[in-house]
Amino acid sequence: MDAYQHINNARMVTLLEEARIPLLFAPDAPTKPLEAGLLVARLEVDYKGQLRHQDSPLQVTLSTARVRAADFVVQHEVRGVDDDPDAAPAVLATVRLAAFDVENQRVHRLSAEQRAYLKDFQPEPAPA
Repeated sequence: MDAYQHINNARMVTLLEEARIPLLFAPDAPTKPLEAGLLVARLEVDYKGQLRHQDSPLQVTLSTARVRAADFVVQHEVRGVDDDPDAAPAVLATVRLAAFDVENQRVHRLSAEQRAYLKDFQPEPAPA
């Protein structure tokens, strides 16, 4: 908690990272590069409300978007433990992750299997 009595912004970024681990390291996830090589290419965090330690454990809802040849976006919605799941989130975050070959220090393409796995987490389109 910071001097303003809410969860510090740097800690929130760490919490977002920790929330992505089950998605990226799930037993049915394709192993490489999801486990071995991802690079944070972009991170945006919008704070819509205050979260305090008494709001823990936090509810973090994840979805994917823009799954492309070598990168994808993970969207995060963060709410307090007692918040209604349909209530507006206190934090909205978007992280673009790129498949990265650590040994050769370069971005590389996701496999078709990896793209299909990530697309499974995209939200259903709204009914017309």
